[in-house]
Amino acid sequence: MAVDEGLQSELQKAGVFVTSVETLYNWGRRSSIWPLQFGLACCAIEMIATACSRFDLARFGAEVFRPSPRQADLMIVAGTVTKKMAPQVVRLYNQMPEPRYVIAMGACAISGGPFKQGYNVLKGIDRYIPVDVHIPGCPPRPEALLNALMYLQRKIDGQRLTGTDKVRWYDETDPAEFPVPEFGAHDLEPPFNRAVWGPQEPIQRGAA
Repeated sequence: MAVDEGLQSELQKAGVFVTSVETLYNWGRRSSIWPLQFGLACCAIEMIATACSRFDLARFGAEVFRPSPRQADLMIVAGTVTKKMAPQVVRLYNQMPEPRYVIAMGACAISGGPFKQGYNVLKGIDRYIPVDVHIPGCPPRPEALLNALMYLQRKIDGQRLTGTDKVRWYDETDPAEFPVPEFGAHDLEPPFNRAVWGPQEPIQRGAA
């Protein structure tokens, strides 16, 4: 039941805070995001700078970079994902407990970047794991990562724990793990995870 804002303000002045379990749950999750401590290429340098004193990622409760995926809930894919590294990234994601989130940092992590035509570079990590926030740039500055983190926090604030639009980890049909690609004769098998990504249909343009 919603509480009138005027009444809520008066109660807060008296030291009484009225809220819902869902709001409190989301507040706790968005205020203590623990990123996984790993980087793939030059974007990782910008990620490291974000945690330093000049930009101070600690202001947002995300300063605790964890060395183990079992203690982290945010994967920042910072840099170029080669096809040799893609299975390891998916394996690390599978080891993270729910709730877990992914930020694709930089053009390489989003689409392959300047190496898009290379035979050895994955054209976007969102082919295998769900990405919550994409950060364009080559490489994006620390301010861009801070903006992405604030966007992710707003996204967490709006998540529902019940109903048809509830978060995916409370959906019984949602897979707990995603398939780890393996090396085939010519490429990774499968080439993408159909549960999170699919090739776009060609756009049919009418005659001028």
